[in-house]
Amino acid sequence: MHRSLLIYLAAALAEIGGCFAFWAWLRLGRTALWVLPGMASLALFAWLLTLVETEAAGRAYAAYGGIYILASLLWLWLAEGLRPDRWDLAGALICLGGAAVILLAPRTG
Repeated sequence: MHRSLLIYLAAALAEIGGCFAFWAWLRLGRTALWVLPGMASLALFAWLLTLVETEAAGRAYAAYGGIYILASLLWLWLAEGLRPDRWDLAGALICLGGAAVILLAPRTG
């Protein structure tokens, strides 16, 4: 479980960084060269998710969603300088709870 959490956190950083590269290019007026490391970062993200110990890709992706939401709010705060409000935090906690159920539930059959 600890390993999966670390993978999910690294994947979230890679995905957010890759997506932000496109945001910087298309919304902030940065050069299109930002897309190159962005694409590499998105490829790293996809590869990292293959390392999660689960029998189904969809389950790995679904559980990752909660981690991604939390990481996105941290990005909002640390990279963009906007502090998440209580509604952001409440939503993230709800999603993390759902991710935990998906990832940690006992499976039969």
